[in-house]
Amino acid sequence: MGIIGKVVGGTIGFALLGPLGAIAGAAFGHAFDKSDDRYLESGPGVGPGPTTGEQAQFVFFVGAFSMLAKLAKADGRVSQEEIDSIEKFMLYDLNLDPQSRQVAMNVFRTAVQSPETFESFAQQFYGQFRGQPQLLDLMVDIMLRVSLADGTMSPREEALILSAVRIFNFTDDHYRQISSRYIKDVNKYYGILGCSPNDPDSEIKKQYRKRVAGYHPDKIASKGLPEEFTKFAAEKFREIQEAYESIKQERGMK
Repeated sequence: MGIIGKVVGGTIGFALLGPLGAIAGAAFGHAFDKSDDRYLESGPGVGPGPTTGEQAQFVFFVGAFSMLAKLAKADGRVSQEEIDSIEKFMLYDLNLDPQSRQVAMNVFRTAVQSPETFESFAQQFYGQFRGQPQLLDLMVDIMLRVSLADGTMSPREEALILSAVRIFNFTDDHYRQISSRYIKDVNKYYGILGCSPNDPDSEIKKQYRKRVAGYHPDKIASKGLPEEFTKFAAEKFREIQEAYESIKQERGMK
């Protein structure tokens, strides 16, 4: 049973505090509070406290769908294309089961109507994952996918994504590397490796080794994160390998 099933079923109890606590409280209906600045704590009258992996999964779950809700609503309406892209994220990136997907949409709908801000969600999300840049990358990646799902990115959507980029302490170059996967006229494969077409072969190889090491599924698993994230790591790993092989072929590298 995943963390969402445990929370819904009442077999684990803890309080998610901060701005995401308000969303969790409304979406789950129990065990959550936003009374102080701490983010997660176990409390009296609830089940055992969460493991590190369960805590990370829950903050990611609530934070991701809360930010996506604010992003989707940024231009005044939530389009069907945006909903479709979020459902693909649930299914193919996070590998969520039907119950978790249903709860994710409940979190999404709650956050759409919430007075809490996108920036407050992003700040709490960064507080949890500042030491795990792969998950920050994933969050910006899916925000780009959602914002471009209807064929265009509105100025308001772009402003929110850029605010997350600043909160996550990404450099401009780092953001361009991520956005190059989706925005035309930028070399996709160099963007995936975080390189420029003008870089020498040695730099291409260096960046490839760095990214392969950072996204290796075994390394992600060793961090204690839930199994839902391992599929993303495996797909990212394959994407990096594909990019490197394509650049090698283009350049005639050995």
